[in-house]
Amino acid sequence: MRIIFIGDVVGSLGRETITTYLPKLKKKYHPQVTIVNGENAASGRGITEKIYKKFLQDGVDVVTLGNHAWDNRDIFEFITDAKKMVRPANFPKETPGLGCVYVKVNTSELAVINLQARTFMTAIDDPFQVMDQLLAEVRQRTPNIFVDFHGETTSEKQAMGWYLDGRVSAVIGTHTHVQTNDARILPKGTAYLSDVGMTGPYDGILGMKKEAVIEKFMTALPRRFEVVETGRNLLSGCLIDIDDQTGKARHLELIQISEDRPFLE
Repeated sequence: MRIIFIGDVVGSLGRETITTYLPKLKKKYHPQVTIVNGENAASGRGITEKIYKKFLQDGVDVVTLGNHAWDNRDIFEFITDAKKMVRPANFPKETPGLGCVYVKVNTSELAVINLQARTFMTAIDDPFQVMDQLLAEVRQRTPNIFVDFHGETTSEKQAMGWYLDGRVSAVIGTHTHVQTNDARILPKGTAYLSDVGMTGPYDGILGMKKEAVIEKFMTALPRRFEVVETGRNLLSGCLIDIDDQTGKARHLELIQISEDRPFLE
């Protein structure tokens, strides 16, 4: 089973990048499942139904979210019916939406789970305990399990990777918007990456206009951050090959497309 996962799509430039490059990536790599993190897709804050449906039209199979999932209130109008979207499973049980979805791949299935870390983030339910509870159910159905772990710190992400090694197929981090260089297969067969990176503006700071961010660091005063909407773009992702029978990862490869790293057919 081959998976392409594309990191945090930021604003209109990020969405345009998906539309432009996803068909090319599919032609080159022939993935059976395509997953995209879309929690920043609507002007850097949240996601709308229109954007969600456009992702599906572009060929995305599952959209994952994170701490900005609720920033655009439009989500409450459609999340219950969005069967190919997952929000962090460790939000309280009353939270609308799904924390895990299944994708049919020939005679196998892939479970896609979204979790949110807690260090420097909202104090929601323990992702480690929630994951244990989910695995008791999910592994009855399939050994092929992909986890988008949305968090600030590499230490918490690494802890989750080691905690789940051999129990899931992949633990891939999102949220920091900077692709890390630690892609590896852990000893018991779990693909691990601290952060897959972002897709969107190449010349901003985490997708935002540079000037306001720099000024905030220099003055320590509040500033309104705005997404870069024009200019050069960036796509960050990874390619994962999984043994369908065992659920163990066989290959993990970074993907990055920009003016400095042009896409090669």
